[in-house]
Amino acid sequence: MKDSHGRTIDYLRISLTDRCNLRCIYCMPEEGVDQMSHEDILRIEEIEEAVAVAAQMGITRVRLTGGEPLVRKGVVDLIRSIKNTPGIEHIAMTTNGVLLPRMADELKEAGLSRVNISLDTLDPDQFAMITRRGKLEDTLAGIEAALAVGFDPVKINAVAVRSLNQDYLAFAKLSIDRELHVRFIEYMPVGESSGGTGCGWGKEDVVPSEELIEIIDRQARAEGIGGLIPAGGSRPEGWGPARYYAFEGARGTVGFISPLSRHFCSECNRLRLTADGKLRPCLFSDVEFDLRPALRAGDFDGAKAVFAEALGAKPDDHHDKVGTERGMSQIGG
Repeated sequence: MKDSHGRTIDYLRISLTDRCNLRCIYCMPEEGVDQMSHEDILRIEEIEEAVAVAAQMGITRVRLTGGEPLVRKGVVDLIRSIKNTPGIEHIAMTTNGVLLPRMADELKEAGLSRVNISLDTLDPDQFAMITRRGKLEDTLAGIEAALAVGFDPVKINAVAVRSLNQDYLAFAKLSIDRELHVRFIEYMPVGESSGGTGCGWGKEDVVPSEELIEIIDRQARAEGIGGLIPAGGSRPEGWGPARYYAFEGARGTVGFISPLSRHFCSECNRLRLTADGKLRPCLFSDVEFDLRPALRAGDFDGAKAVFAEALGAKPDDHHDKVGTERGMSQIGG
């Protein structure tokens, strides 16, 4: 299906819950968000219905997000149902990885094919500070579990924040010996218009991707690894806007996602569905379309009409808008 700007929209990101077992400082306040009531959250069967409607309209790829999607009861059965939905070709998940060691096998068996694991630092103390309650070894174990069961690709999502002074080269080197695809994402001040998350970061903490590429390339050459080269045919299969590079002979890649410094709005191929049933045409916009009433009433045609309305409202560009009423954990990233 095409939006009003001629872009093909074939990708739906679904937030299963606003809850999470971590409290990352750029995602939610330390005390957590005001959690939605049980009645406000889409039921599993309503999510299944939303996917069926989306597939009829041309959606072929689904990504499950949160909060943390693996804390949602019934997630394995949901994946199995989505896998059996005519028209859906791929199912992916973005997760913090903490629950993967005990769930990876059944997720793979149910039909999940790829995972993105959020990891912003390789320093245990800094990890504890960023997540407020997490342990680095738990997420690292999740990465190992994802590789062991054969998810392909396994991507690491690292938000680059200037004031964190992260070791970017250490991240990039994860791609050398294993089939890991490290992606650096420019920090996006989403949610700041409603008071923010209390992390104290702002636009000055955005590290443009071109600067990141230069830093990693320079440091890698100084270590004798050799610089980054365009990944070409070795880039991982994916649905997003990352630009991929690699070290010579590396098994994985290093990607850069630049929502602020290098807009990719002209290539946008997605809609987002929040945990409470709102379709969002754009991450940076507060415009939402309520799909839940139609789903709850079993009104298939009504649900299609809401999808069509959201599709028609996709903007041409985010126009450097900073800050949204809802935080990242509520939007689904």
